[in-house]
Amino acid sequence: MSRRFTRFAAVDWSGQAVARPAGLAVAVAEAGDGGPALVTRDGGWSRDDILDGLTMLAETRADMLIGLDLSPALPFADAGGYFPGWTGSPTDAQALWALVDRIAADDPHLAATSVVNDDELSRHFRRHRALGDRFGQGRGRLRLCEERQRAAGFSPTSCFNLVGAAQVGKSSLTGMRVLHRLNGRIPVWPFDPLPDSGPVIVEIYTTIAARAAGVRAGRSKLRDADQLDAALAMLGSAPHVPSPRYDDHATDALLSAAWLRRVAHDPALWTPPALSLQIARTEGWTFGVV
Repeated sequence: MSRRFTRFAAVDWSGQAVARPAGLAVAVAEAGDGGPALVTRDGGWSRDDILDGLTMLAETRADMLIGLDLSPALPFADAGGYFPGWTGSPTDAQALWALVDRIAADDPHLAATSVVNDDELSRHFRRHRALGDRFGQGRGRLRLCEERQRAAGFSPTSCFNLVGAAQVGKSSLTGMRVLHRLNGRIPVWPFDPLPDSGPVIVEIYTTIAARAAGVRAGRSKLRDADQLDAALAMLGSAPHVPSPRYDDHATDALLSAAWLRRVAHDPALWTPPALSLQIARTEGWTFGVV
């Protein structure tokens, strides 16, 4: 199953607990092969700005595919729950989003500091100078789609890991707050069915876009216009609209928007063989992983 979209957006996310995280970047590509453009905002983007923008898209019913570079759920299938051993552990992703937003309700800027400091939930996370007794061994628990990423040669990081440059836990938790507050206005695949029209949100992993564009492993970050345009050409895209910034976040968003446009109409990406109804309800899936 697939459908047609007329616009494609990619959001490079950030879990930084500040008003306007430097890591937030938004890019848009129109249907066709025109170059993607970075969408700027005076003073930079905030997570509240992103939420407001998504709400407006929902109201206009724009046929836009929106990729968010975050994990919208925690691992579930490997241990039979998000927080095994706790009677309050949510049973599906929407309940998880509600829990995260409730615990972090007093955290400013849609941050999620209170979640990782919670007496019960902190037992499952690796934090600076603190390893929860339920974190497990090694790199930590992974979702099924992340195990598929590993099998394909990628290096996903556990959402329960909050340490190091590659950690994705804070981004994921703050993203869950945004998804909960969006309140179902935009379907989030695969938790929600793919609608016939209107906007749709999917989870993306920007390294997948980089590999598809011919960027070698270990060199997935592009930091200048020429490198970016060479990668875009591999995706059948014209050169990008000149950007005011060429940091990792901006180029990730630009390349990912063009990649979404390139692959969105592939039915195989909407029907991964391992994506069961239970996985779709609890863990979700990274778009582009089969």
